[in-house]
Amino acid sequence: MSKENGNRLWVFPDCELPPAGDFPLKGHESVIVLNQNREVAHLTITLYFTDRDPVTDIRLTVESERVRCLRLDNPDDLAGFVVPRETQYSLKLESDVPIVVQYGRLDTRQTNMAFYATTGFSL
Repeated sequence: MSKENGNRLWVFPDCELPPAGDFPLKGHESVIVLNQNREVAHLTITLYFTDRDPVTDIRLTVESERVRCLRLDNPDDLAGFVVPRETQYSLKLESDVPIVVQYGRLDTRQTNMAFYATTGFSL
């Protein structure tokens, strides 16, 4: 598969898991991974923080020709790691095959909730 169908390294420098809030829609972040390959994608995630050592070697998979949503407020989606809320961090995602990745955040701290999605820096 050609590089035009994804990359192996993705970086999202502006992450911050918002509080869940009382709203019917809970504040959260997510990373969506599309694996268009015929092989399973083996992912490694590293989280970088302002005031602590990085969390390294979070390993996950995305089945071939599938999409997987990683909810960053769900430890089951991060091999058991609990992302602290309202803490600035960055996320690096590496894959053994080219993938396409999108990051999104839903912040419900005010009634005019904010949602945005973005692609990260990739190689």
